[in-house]
Amino acid sequence: MSLIKQLWLAIILVTAIALGGSVLVSTLSARHYLEQQLAVKNIDNATSLALVLSQLPKDPVTIELQVTAQFDTGHYRRIRLADPSGQTIVERHFDGSVTEAPPWFMELVTIGVQPGIAQVQDGWKQFGTLTVESHSRYAYASLWQAARQLLAWFLAAAVLCGIVGTLVLKWITRPLNRMVEQAEAIGDRRFITTPEPNTQEFRSVVRAMNALSERVRAMLAEESRRLETLRHQVQHDELTGLFNREQFMRHLSAALARDDSQAGGVLVIARVPGLIELNQRLGRLNTNRYLCAVAEALQAATADNGGWLCARLGGSDFGLLAPAADTAEAVAMAVHAHLAAAKGAHPDIAPVLVAAGEYAPGEERPVVLSRIDGALAASEETGEPNPALVGASGKPLLRDSQEGWQQAIATALAGDGLELMRYPVRTTGGELLHHEAPLRMQVDGEWQRAGLVLPWAARLGLMADVDLHVLQLALKQLAAYPGLELAINVSADALRDGAARDRLYASIAAARELAPRLWIEVQEHSALQHQPEFRALCLMLQPLGCRLGLKHAGAELHGIEDLHELGLHHIKIDPTFITDIDASPGNQAFVRGLSTIAHSIGLLSIAEGVGRAEELATLERLGVDGMTGPAVR
Repeated sequence: MSLIKQLWLAIILVTAIALGGSVLVSTLSARHYLEQQLAVKNIDNATSLALVLSQLPKDPVTIELQVTAQFDTGHYRRIRLADPSGQTIVERHFDGSVTEAPPWFMELVTIGVQPGIAQVQDGWKQFGTLTVESHSRYAYASLWQAARQLLAWFLAAAVLCGIVGTLVLKWITRPLNRMVEQAEAIGDRRFITTPEPNTQEFRSVVRAMNALSERVRAMLAEESRRLETLRHQVQHDELTGLFNREQFMRHLSAALARDDSQAGGVLVIARVPGLIELNQRLGRLNTNRYLCAVAEALQAATADNGGWLCARLGGSDFGLLAPAADTAEAVAMAVHAHLAAAKGAHPDIAPVLVAAGEYAPGEERPVVLSRIDGALAASEETGEPNPALVGASGKPLLRDSQEGWQQAIATALAGDGLELMRYPVRTTGGELLHHEAPLRMQVDGEWQRAGLVLPWAARLGLMADVDLHVLQLALKQLAAYPGLELAINVSADALRDGAARDRLYASIAAARELAPRLWIEVQEHSALQHQPEFRALCLMLQPLGCRLGLKHAGAELHGIEDLHELGLHHIKIDPTFITDIDASPGNQAFVRGLSTIAHSIGLLSIAEGVGRAEELATLERLGVDGMTGPAVR
């Protein structure tokens, strides 16, 4: 039984005893008062009648008439006149029981009537003894009425006490409700803190739980800092602070495999010409300073565009990856402008050569690199200072007809032009966790993968509508297949749009019984960029039972505030940490540490983009809970 119920039972019991005792004491007091009044009345009436009879002639008729007259004018149960020997001279009595009080009440509260006794004189002689006893029916009626009124008042007082008690109990137990919520959150490994209440007993408990949460928070922060330091050491160039070649190639492979609104983009390679001669002429220290200036220029270009990243590919080569960028020319000119500004401080150094090309989802990494590297080599040979531009393997670019794409996407949304694919996500033991459900869209009669369509939907501001249609399709499949669990993505556009979040909530709430089988995922970068909106989405969908998670997680996980308070269910580790992990001890240590942090706050860790059996075997011993990718069937 809950504490609230026990307190209520105690209050009801105490109130019942207090009110019941008050009614009983008041009733008994009233009965005693009535008994005293009846006794006084009997004595007074007996004395008065005896005085009258003493003055009358003592013939039987006169005496009987006087006694009868007295009996008829009062409320008597019995009047009896007896001679000195005890023989009855005259007697009148009433044995009726007509009264307003119920019999059970008269039996329960018996009124004892003390008769009045007086002597009747005949001159100097005693004529007889007069006994007068009033009837108690009126006393019972009065007592019954008083008891009912008293009970009614006490019941009204009990109701009032109940209302006041409810309000007081709610006020007193309000900290207790917060304590229960905090205890449940800690049980779910969400280490939240709550304000300390005024009640001393509650305050001690809350202080202890808050201290536990703060210790866990500090531990997670320290572990996150350590993990971020490890990640930076493994993935970044020591001199420039940019990504190193190995990590950049993993990012490029992951970008080519993407199938969402960030699929496709631009790859830029920049080269410092004549690095050996430059090193001989300027010296190693000054050359390193110049390389750092080039790196800072590239970082400035990425800082202006969220989602872009840059790396040092070798001694003189740098790379920049711009997912979902508009055109190679626009990216190349932006990079060229930043590099030109950096060269302003070194007028005697040859300009940095730049080559840029667009890549399409599904292309092979060596093909993309060789295409752009060939253009860069041609520029180096001719000495052309302007950026060299190449297309996406001779294929027509999909970003050349905005009106056509808008019409195609609108047609697909209005009709049956969307469908969901299914790719399994399994535990390390091979059990099915759920299916990822990427989108395909019908364009001109042909089904196109999401990576070719969603970048245009994002550019046209239609991603929120696409997300809602994907949700509707997922709910239909969940309703049709009772054992199915599906994971769908929420885009950054839908995340930051309050109306879109409300529409998502309304759709899931309308099919609440399906929510526990629905996995909702947001990209880590989107969650970091829109933390208030991400928190609002978590607080909105968590009560429905959805399994909320982060996708492409790892690089920026430390930047999300109060991650342990959001009620997340899982994280999916970005493929850039998974690709070739069997040959990368640093990434192995990072994934193991990331999984440990996830487990400490109750999250599942799932590896994305597992492409080879060697990667799968390595991940099985790193503590991840699940895997997905081409190698997972």
